[in-house]
Amino acid sequence: MVASEQTLLTSKQLDTLSINTIRTLAIDAVQQANSGHPGAPMALAPVAYCLWQQFLRLDPANPTWPNRDRFVLSNGHASMLLYAMLYLTEVHGVNPEYESTGEFAVTLDDIKRFRQIDSRTPGHPEYRHTAGVETTTGPLGQGIGNTVGMAIAAHWLAANFNRPGFEIFKYNVYAFCGDGDLMEGVGAEAASLAGHLKLPNLCWTYDNNRITLDGPADWSFTEDVGERFRGYGWNVIHVIDANDLDALAKAYNNFLATTDRPTLIVVNSHIGYGSPHKQDTNEAHGEPLGEEEVRLTKENYGWPEDAKFLVPDGVLENFRQGIGKRGHDLQKKWQASFAEYTKKFPELADQINRMQHRELPDGWDKNLPTFPADAKGMATRDSGGKVLNVLAQSVPWLMGGSADLATSDRTRLKFEGAGDFQPGSYAGRNLHFGVREHAMAGAINGLAVSKIRPYCGTFFNFTDYMKPAVRLAALMEIPTIFIYTHDSIGLGEDGPTHQPIDQLAMLRAVPGLVLLRPADANEVVEAWKVIMQLKHEPAALVLTRQALPTFDRSKYRPASGVAKGAYTLADAPDGKPEVILMGTGSEVALCVTAYEQLQSEGIKARVVSMPSWDIFEKQSDDYKKQVLPPAIKARVSVEAASTFGWSQYVGPTGKMIGMHRFGASAPIKDLLKKFGFTPDKVVEAARAAIAASK
Repeated sequence: MVASEQTLLTSKQLDTLSINTIRTLAIDAVQQANSGHPGAPMALAPVAYCLWQQFLRLDPANPTWPNRDRFVLSNGHASMLLYAMLYLTEVHGVNPEYESTGEFAVTLDDIKRFRQIDSRTPGHPEYRHTAGVETTTGPLGQGIGNTVGMAIAAHWLAANFNRPGFEIFKYNVYAFCGDGDLMEGVGAEAASLAGHLKLPNLCWTYDNNRITLDGPADWSFTEDVGERFRGYGWNVIHVIDANDLDALAKAYNNFLATTDRPTLIVVNSHIGYGSPHKQDTNEAHGEPLGEEEVRLTKENYGWPEDAKFLVPDGVLENFRQGIGKRGHDLQKKWQASFAEYTKKFPELADQINRMQHRELPDGWDKNLPTFPADAKGMATRDSGGKVLNVLAQSVPWLMGGSADLATSDRTRLKFEGAGDFQPGSYAGRNLHFGVREHAMAGAINGLAVSKIRPYCGTFFNFTDYMKPAVRLAALMEIPTIFIYTHDSIGLGEDGPTHQPIDQLAMLRAVPGLVLLRPADANEVVEAWKVIMQLKHEPAALVLTRQALPTFDRSKYRPASGVAKGAYTLADAPDGKPEVILMGTGSEVALCVTAYEQLQSEGIKARVVSMPSWDIFEKQSDDYKKQVLPPAIKARVSVEAASTFGWSQYVGPTGKMIGMHRFGASAPIKDLLKKFGFTPDKVVEAARAAIAASK
C-alpha cells in the first residue's frame, strides 16, 4: 500500500504506516542535517511503536505526571527515534517550573531542524531541554545506569507513600539499549545492581543488530548476552524479529507478568532496515543514507520517493486513539485518586508536591548543629555525617548510600526508621551500591530526575570512576549530591593510589557543578545549607579523613560566609593586610596558624577561606574586591592538591603551595612535612610574596 493512498486502512496497515512514518522522519531529518544516526531508528521503529502505542503509561498532555512510566533511549545516538515519537504522540512542552507551555514539545519544524543551533532536537536527547526526555543520554551506558535509579525511586515512593486503596506510585521503567551500552562497564555494574535488588519494574530492550560503528559486532563482542543477564538474575526474553509486533507484545506482557526480577528483552533487528545497500552494515550507523539511497529505501517502504517529512493522514489520529487516549484516561483517574488521597493524607500529599517542585519542608534547617570551638576538632567527614543525619530527619526524601564505604565516608543514616533498601524491602533510605561507583553515580542521577533528593559517597580519588555521571548531572541541571571523603594526602598511609591530587581541578572545570571543600565543622553545616537549597545544580562536598580544628568564631568571622563561596576568616587589625593567605578545607587551619605567626612578627595578614570557587565567582565584583582587594598583590594559596587554577587568585607575584607530584605512603605528619604543608612554609611563602610584590 502506498502511503499517499486515501483508503480505509486496516489495523495492521495503520500499524505499518505509523511505523514507516517513524522511520522516514528519522531518515529525512538525518539527511537534511547531513549528520546523525539513521540506522537504529529504522530498525527499532516497530519496537518503539509497540511499546508506546500498547504499553507505555504516559499522558502526552501531561508529561510530568508523577505516576507515568519512564522511557529512556540509552542508545541516545538514535535520538531521532525519540523525537519522532514525541512529535507523533503530541507530547506537550513544559517550562522549568514543570508547568505546561501550551505548545508541543517537538514539532515537525523542530524535526526539520534536527542537530541545528538552538533546536529542541539536539544530536542526543537532553533532559530539561526537550520535554518528554526523561534523562540525558548519548554517552553509552549512562541511560541504563539512570534507569536503575528510576526503578529504585518507583519502589521507594510506593513503599513510603502508597496507602490501602491509594496506589499513588506504581510505574515501570523502560529502556532501549545497544551493544555499546552493554559493553560499557557502567552497563555491567548497573545490570548487576538491578539483578541483586530484584527490581521487577525495570525492562531493558536490547537492540541486537550485530553491528557497531566500526563494523560487525563480532569483531569485538561475542559473549552470550542472554546468559550473562541470567547470571545477573534477570528474566531474559528473545524476540527473533523486530518487525513482529505480536512477538513484541508477548514479550512486554511477559515483563508485566514478572514480579520478582528485572527483564531483558533481546530483539534481533536489522540496522538500516529497508535500505537496499546499507541494511546490516556500519554505513547505516552514523551517517546519512545519501539522497539516492533514501529514495530507494522509501520505495521499499511503499513511500512516495520524493516526499520529505511526510506524515500521512490517519497517523497522528492513530496515536491519539492509542497512547493519547490511554494515557489521558490513566492520568485523570490518578488525579481523582490523588485528590482523595490529599484529603485523607494531607501531610503525605504535601511531601509529594514539594518533591515534584524540588521544594524543602518548612523548618528543614531548624535542628542543624553549631559546633563549639575545639583545637583538636573533628574530621569533616564526621561533622558531615552528623549534619547529614539531622537533615535527613527533616527532609524525608533525602536518601542515598555509598560504594561499600559508608562506615568510612560517614554517609549511613543511623536514626530510627531510616532502614535499608534491600531486595523485596524497598522502604529504607540507606542504599547499598557495593563496589560499583559508576553505577552508583548513574543510579542517583536516576533518583534525582525522579524528584527524590539523592546523595552518594565514596573516597575522593574514586571520583575518577564516576566522572561521566557527574558531568551529566551538571549537564542535566539536577541537584544530585556527591560526597567525597579522604580528600588529600592527609589520608596518610594508604598512599598515592588513594591520595587525590588532580580531582579538585577536574571537578572545578565542570560547568554548573558546585564544589565545596569546607575548612571546619561549622563550614560543613553552612556547606550543607547551600547544597540543600540547590534546585538545578549538582554539588560535590569534599571532606577530610583527618581531624581539623573547629575555629573559635568569637575570634574569627562566622562560617556563614560559606554562602558566598569565599570570605575573610581572619584579618589585619586595621583591615589593611600586607599579604592574603588563601586556602580550602584542611589547609585553612595552616593559613590561620601562619597568620598568627605573621601577626606576632608585625606583618599584617588576612586569611580567606575559599570553600567554593564556583559560588565566589557568582558574587558581585564589589564583594570579590572586598575579599581580595586588587591593590594587595602579595598572596599565597595553600591547598593539598594540584595548584592548577589558583593563579587566577594569587596573580603573577603570588605564591602557590600545593602538590606537584603524586603523594606517598606514610603517617600524615611525615607527609605534610615532606610536601611543605607546614605553618613555617606558609610564612616563608608569605614573606616571599610580599617581597615580590614591591
